[in-house]
Amino acid sequence: MVVTAGKPDCSLGTHSSCPLPEDFNISTSLRRGKSHSGPGWVSYELLDVRAWSSDVRCFVTCAGEMLSATARINTYKRPRSVILEPPIPVDGLYTLRCHVTHVFPVGFLVVTLRISGRVTYSESLERFTSQDLAKVTLTYTLRPRPRDFWQPVTCHARLTRNGQVVRDSSAPMTLTVFAWSPMSKTLASIFITAFVGILLVVGAVYLRRRLLMQSRA
Repeated sequence: MVVTAGKPDCSLGTHSSCPLPEDFNISTSLRRGKSHSGPGWVSYELLDVRAWSSDVRCFVTCAGEMLSATARINTYKRPRSVILEPPIPVDGLYTLRCHVTHVFPVGFLVVTLRISGRVTYSESLERFTSQDLAKVTLTYTLRPRPRDFWQPVTCHARLTRNGQVVRDSSAPMTLTVFAWSPMSKTLASIFITAFVGILLVVGAVYLRRRLLMQSRA
């Protein structure tokens, strides 16, 4: 059973094929709410489910014999947002940085970077075992090929819980040839300033010569 973490409650139903079942009950660390019953079945409300995985053991007595079964409740929290920063170029390499926010559990998350739909890089975070809501930042350094330029770059988050898959993705960013890093902008500014200075000096010298020629004439 898979539910959203922090959901106010969920219902767990137990039933038995026993003709005359007696004494339905459950054992769990989760907080219990109301119960409802009918012929051969009982359902229980489980409140404020937050643990990423919880076991609930159900009991029933049939013809004097106690029978039991165990159900596992897994929880998840889909990402609040998936954000891809604008690609940052440095010396022909592009830094791609993706943020996946407010997601749980991180250990079941896979983050993938795509260029024009093609998988460029993918990472599973199964090594992380934290049971808290988390913000995940994936950083990848890309050496682009010519076909990668002017193509949309996207970041994708996939959370899988017991066969249920939750997907989310970022807005696309374009990998441009002319995207400038802060260092490139600084160097360009220095070059332009120096070039303008040279033009001013050349213009002043030329003007002075013209004035001298006119005065001699």
